[in-house]
Amino acid sequence: MASEAEKTFHRFAAFGESSSSGTEMNNKNFSKLCKDCGIMDGKTVTSTDVDIVFSKVKAKNARTITFQQFKEAVKELGQKRFKGKSPDEVLENIYGLMEGKDPATTGATWMLSSRLDSTHTPTPVRLNSNISLIQLQ
Repeated sequence: MASEAEKTFHRFAAFGESSSSGTEMNNKNFSKLCKDCGIMDGKTVTSTDVDIVFSKVKAKNARTITFQQFKEAVKELGQKRFKGKSPDEVLENIYGLMEGKDPATTGATWMLSSRLDSTHTPTPVRLNSNISLIQLQ
């Protein structure tokens, strides 16, 4: 089960970071993972809780966490999210929420190339003697 959690960690760690190897995760991507996987529910675990736990587990001057530090963080968040359960049950529930998840791109803007592709040629259009525009056909 932990190997599936590690795969999810690597997918989120590399998300949006072109130079990232996926071995360390920043706070933005940690928050995204917690939100997308349902660890952060807005009631028992809030974005503030996620930020505090991230700061607590990272090294003093670091901006990222390793997978080992990540496991500590989700264990702490899990104890808050699943109160009254044993530490093993908590980890099992957290890893279950993370299983097979990818970073969501809902709300992202994708540019469509419907009008500006190689099949259209620009044609000059004269509006008046001083202004000319290019019309796509």
